[in-house]
Amino acid sequence: MVSNNGMKHRARKRFGQNFLHDRGIIERIIQSIRPQAGDHLLEIGPGQGALTEYLITANAKLDCVELDRDLAKFLDKLYGSKPGFTLYQEDILKFDLAKLEADEHSLRVIGNLPYNISTPVLFYLLKNCALIRDMTFMLQLEVVQRIAAQVGEKNYGRLGLMLQYFCTVEHLFNVPASAFSPQPKVSSAVVRLTPHVKLPLQARSLENLQIVIRTAFSARRKTLKNSLKSIISEQALKALPLDISLRPENLSLADYILISDVLISDTLPITPRAL
Repeated sequence: MVSNNGMKHRARKRFGQNFLHDRGIIERIIQSIRPQAGDHLLEIGPGQGALTEYLITANAKLDCVELDRDLAKFLDKLYGSKPGFTLYQEDILKFDLAKLEADEHSLRVIGNLPYNISTPVLFYLLKNCALIRDMTFMLQLEVVQRIAAQVGEKNYGRLGLMLQYFCTVEHLFNVPASAFSPQPKVSSAVVRLTPHVKLPLQARSLENLQIVIRTAFSARRKTLKNSLKSIISEQALKALPLDISLRPENLSLADYILISDVLISDTLPITPRAL
């Protein structure tokens, strides 16, 4: 494969590489981000530099994290001398964001995320959302639909609820498979996530909220009364202003917070897991 910069590179399946080449889509993404001088940008998986080429012209501080050694060398050779550019040849899931010395709510994160790690990356970034101003990602269309899903929609579930707890979600536009090389078997979409500076809804215990949502959607065809019986009594549920005959997809984030707030963590039979 030859990139727009003349680089020959064979996409590696183990890294989930699909390189964006459609100039119209690239420019639309950049227009959505609107990078400005003074911004602190973090690009995850810049690949052959399709977006980097535009981001570097904003005169912003640009940090890039690229796992592929060959691509990292190529990008460093191309942009390493540019003011404000720093490249880290690392795995984003093991990367310490503290290295970037970012101010609170300053990082603007950008990336065409490989489909096989998109959800872990999103949850990893949520743990650091106090540093993040906004995130603009290219993801599998199905993942974006899940992230943006509202009450009652078929894609509504744990991923969307937890991301919407921390962020405002905007499904910006869809991207056809033909915009990539090699061409993936699925469609993609661009989404913007803007972390709340102050949570509009706040659970007393994030662990309890995670447990309630995870338990409910592990039996999403059951009613609330039956799906949650392993962690909360029917009596406690009935005391809440909720219809316990509803299914999990019919409850709002506020409803799940209400349920989680009545749980006492030391009596739960389920061991909490991290985001």
